[in-house]
Amino acid sequence: MILYHLQTCATPGKCMKTPSFSSQGTGEDEDDVESSSATLVQTEDGYTPVFFTPRPLRNLVLVDEMPSLMPLIDMKVANLLDEEIPQIYALTGRGPRSALAVLRPGLAVSELAVSPLPGAPTAVFTLRAHPGDEQDGYIVVSFTNATLVFEIGEEVKETSQSGFLATVATIHTQLLEDGSILQVHAGGLRHIRTDRRINEWRAPGRRSITKAATNSRQVIIALQGGELIYFEMDHMGQLLELAKRDMDGDVSCLDIAPVLQGQLRCKFLAVGGYDSTVRMLSLEDGTQLRPVATQAVNSVPESLLMLHGQAAEEPGSGDAGLFLHVGLANGVLQRTEVDRITGKLSDTRQRFLGTRAPRLTAVYIRGGRSLLALSSRPWLGYADMGKWQFMPLSYEALDHAASFASEQCPEGFVAVVKNTLRILAVDSIGETFNQSISRLRYTPRRLLIHPDHKTLIVAESDYQAVPIADNPELQKRLVDESGGSLAGPEFSAELAAELDQYGAPVGAPGQWASCVRLVDPSELSTKAVLELDGSEGITSMALVRFEGPGVPETSLLLAVGTAEQMTYFPTSCTAGYIRLYKILDRGQRLELLHKTQLEGIPGALAAFKGKLLAGVGPVLRLYELGKKKLLRKCEYRQLPQHVAQLQTLGSRIYVGDVQESIHYFRYNKKDNKLYSFADDVHPRYITAMTLLDYDTVAAGDKFGNFFVLRLPAGVSAQVEEDPTGGKLAAQMGKLGGAPYKLDNTTQFHVGDTITTLSRAVMQPGGNEVLLYGTIMGGIGAFFPFQAKEVGALAALAPQGSGWAHLGLYDLLDTSLGRQDAVDVCKCSLGTDKSQLATR
Repeated sequence: MILYHLQTCATPGKCMKTPSFSSQGTGEDEDDVESSSATLVQTEDGYTPVFFTPRPLRNLVLVDEMPSLMPLIDMKVANLLDEEIPQIYALTGRGPRSALAVLRPGLAVSELAVSPLPGAPTAVFTLRAHPGDEQDGYIVVSFTNATLVFEIGEEVKETSQSGFLATVATIHTQLLEDGSILQVHAGGLRHIRTDRRINEWRAPGRRSITKAATNSRQVIIALQGGELIYFEMDHMGQLLELAKRDMDGDVSCLDIAPVLQGQLRCKFLAVGGYDSTVRMLSLEDGTQLRPVATQAVNSVPESLLMLHGQAAEEPGSGDAGLFLHVGLANGVLQRTEVDRITGKLSDTRQRFLGTRAPRLTAVYIRGGRSLLALSSRPWLGYADMGKWQFMPLSYEALDHAASFASEQCPEGFVAVVKNTLRILAVDSIGETFNQSISRLRYTPRRLLIHPDHKTLIVAESDYQAVPIADNPELQKRLVDESGGSLAGPEFSAELAAELDQYGAPVGAPGQWASCVRLVDPSELSTKAVLELDGSEGITSMALVRFEGPGVPETSLLLAVGTAEQMTYFPTSCTAGYIRLYKILDRGQRLELLHKTQLEGIPGALAAFKGKLLAGVGPVLRLYELGKKKLLRKCEYRQLPQHVAQLQTLGSRIYVGDVQESIHYFRYNKKDNKLYSFADDVHPRYITAMTLLDYDTVAAGDKFGNFFVLRLPAGVSAQVEEDPTGGKLAAQMGKLGGAPYKLDNTTQFHVGDTITTLSRAVMQPGGNEVLLYGTIMGGIGAFFPFQAKEVGALAALAPQGSGWAHLGLYDLLDTSLGRQDAVDVCKCSLGTDKSQLATR
């Protein structure tokens, strides 16, 4: 397995912000408090302290804020909201500035207006009132047997003075170059002139129009049976029929690009057929509707859209390319480059969008013509910083859509969802994620997802924090607008803003404040929050279902590891505890079952074969459920330092030590013992770990290294076939180490401390990736690919001479099984395009 490093992105967030200030004063006001060491009064108890009252800033002005998820402490990827793409649930921030963030890959959408419609529309269009207008003048909504036209002014209202034929369904509309309006319906063309005169063109015989494509000067229609008819506007404003062509089969879709400034017409027409082909036809004089290129696709094309490169739409710009986008019936979007001289098709790329055939619509983003694809979820393609970006929208599936521009919404789109008409706008173009947050009380430590109730469980702890029970002044202010009591300051906007600016009160050394919170992911609302008594800090948490003789059948229990009066440098505590909680009322309430005292800090907890596995300092211990406390089953006392991570799979246990890397264990049920059979030869300070398969572990350390360790295949078979259950292998170890050593198959320096690792499939039909989060708020991905693809990427690496090969050290290293795709592609940009295609 080779890991393909995709990208690390600093994700924007609203939890932690890095402010920038400008100075507008020197703090020399007469009412400012001044203090000098020469004027301090010394008493028997020391110097008399100087008190001050916090106030808003007067000498500094906030100029800008850089949002960030720093520090990102824990992260889970799950589809708890039954959406097409899973959500990323992240614990971010510190102290009163901490939050639970839900990140959705894609762009945020604002809903500006929603209006009911008398039925389910079949299409929606927008039109400018006059050429050159920056805002739309009409919204045209088509139904199966009628058309409604809405005029856009100070308010949107229905009009009957537009000239549209209201008793038929509208297939297409277009504002032509001379200011006239064209309506295409099944019976023909309706040309509404600027003086409100109407010219009609009827479809020949009993045939009807099925598809149409237009721009400001050209009109192409498809009749039943596959006949194409081409119209072009003359200098008198008349639409002249110039050519016909029989396509030998019904046409599934049509499209034509806009006429660029300084040109008379678009040169090419794209035609999709039910024979799973896309054809390019010429529209030049003398060669109208002559085929110039044909491309076979793997499904029926349902929609077409041609887009010029953004630079081509600017006057005087060079050739920026013409691209044909094809929405296929199998949910795939295909993007192909069109030669603007010959019309030949090349450089085809595909992307799966969803379970519905993409319906393609042109919209405007940042002044450029862009792509809106409507599949089982909407997608937006646009040019950003000279690059083509294609991002999903965080919104429900749209049935139909069209570009929309008004004074309040200069760049948006009007959409139809069932029987409602909605005006939408995209927020924060260019961002990778959009998010919603829920404030927390203390620094978050652990995050779990209850698989049955789909509830988020958050553990929070702060050192030298004052619990609410010990803060009477805060209790008096925990009152809502109706006079009721609030559970904490995070539920009051005023108190939360005050703590965000001034910080929380500081407690005595060794004092801790902790709580466990149940959160509904659909609303990000807190269903229950339970403050822990005593000065205990939460260090670990796990969900476990106990099994065994004499143990009643129970649901999942929440195990929380805590340490009382824990301090660092050196790390110590007066006592450790494992608290067991029942989760009642379908994730609405917590109830303490019992509390078990330990002699050390429970650094990690995990469920294992109906029991609870706990790492208590350097001891690995197995517990059974008892009536009044947990019962010790067995333990292993020879781990080097401190258990920081625990994972289990089958009969194996994977332990991450805080300083001594990864250890593999096996539990022998007959002997009731834990045996260590493999470990790493390198000391690593483990901060995150996840399993890739039965023999392979991916982990990160605090120095920013990501690595993959694997048990050799021959050793794995020996361990599984050992009749002693690992006892014989454990006796073969020397100098306190395990008998077998793990192979380091992949290593990559991320450059930041990895705090969390998760396996996830980020889109339907996609491959599984390995997501990681870092302490500085970055989220990155590793993509595994087959070894046969290594040569293709290696060929992209430039052939350097002299010292140039050293620049590739952290770019391409197949011996360690990883390649940095971002850097490889950057280095290959200077390569000749034909050579790059050959490679």
